[in-house]
Amino acid sequence: MSQQDSTVEDPAEPVTTSAVEIIQQTATGSSMTSSTSRGVDFYFQCAVVAIGIVGTAANALIIYAMVASGEHKKHVLIFNQNALDFISCFCLVVTYALKLCNIRLTGRSGYWLCMTLLSENFVWCPTVGSTINLAAITVERYLKIVHSTWSKKRLRNWMIYSASAFAWVGGTVVSNGVTIPTTNVLDGVCYPGSTWESNTAYLAYRIWYFLSFEVIILAIFIFCYWRILAVVRRQASVMASHDDTEVGPSTTQANYLNQMQSNVIKTMSIVTVFFVVSWTPVNVYLFLVITNASKIRFVQGTYYAVLFIAFLYICTNPFIYAVKFDPVKHVLIGLIPCRKNPVQPVENIEVT
Repeated sequence: MSQQDSTVEDPAEPVTTSAVEIIQQTATGSSMTSSTSRGVDFYFQCAVVAIGIVGTAANALIIYAMVASGEHKKHVLIFNQNALDFISCFCLVVTYALKLCNIRLTGRSGYWLCMTLLSENFVWCPTVGSTINLAAITVERYLKIVHSTWSKKRLRNWMIYSASAFAWVGGTVVSNGVTIPTTNVLDGVCYPGSTWESNTAYLAYRIWYFLSFEVIILAIFIFCYWRILAVVRRQASVMASHDDTEVGPSTTQANYLNQMQSNVIKTMSIVTVFFVVSWTPVNVYLFLVITNASKIRFVQGTYYAVLFIAFLYICTNPFIYAVKFDPVKHVLIGLIPCRKNPVQPVENIEVT
């Protein structure tokens, strides 16, 4: 692919786009809006809108339950995760609803509509922030369990709130830093990622994004949860050694630690495996397009399909974390019609 392939053609000439122009998908996730096809691509876009609606509703439900139960004050990062995912899904619905309308862009309003929504910039600001926040949740758990003494003395609320704010700022900077300088409007059509200086520049960015938001995130998951599991197992082993000589409180603590160990294993497996399964297809596909363009060409329908898979994670992510808290579960159960709760919720003891 030549240098010229990665730039926008003269507006007087027919607009032709290369893989580089079309697939600027990583932190901005942008996709071409010029297609007039209403075939397979149309149905895939509708599917993306549908998954966005489901994700918006699911995250809104968990946000309500956390606020109603007061858990949003105790688990700031998890609440922030739900807020980021809610905004991401909501913007996904708005963005793809506009794409289905195939609006012709004119004037300054058309330019900013392209820069913000049609380029998917507003989708990927909170989505990238969500990935950053997910790593922060994992590190927080690691510190509180593996280095509990240190965290009690050193870990302050302002650090947690700073991490939450950093997720929003980091996602916004990454997304806008790529979208704004590489997006153009020509002949009423939004062309995201159409002005990369070269294929090498895009490839370097693609590698950086893959390493930063998949490989490193996955490494954080594996390391932190492995260390958490090792500590919990060690504590459970120590408590089990006292069971032969002590009863009562010792047995209760041992059962608690066994429950914690089980929850750690479940959380580690679900988060790690589901993250890889959901986000690897879109990242690998786009990477293969840019590195092997002569054999693998960008297809909008394929992009919509892998994007759909990625947002499945955002739809289920709130339930992976927030539903583990008994007060949150109690509020959700209370929303079920004709459902009676004969017992009061117990204090949550899960640390996962």
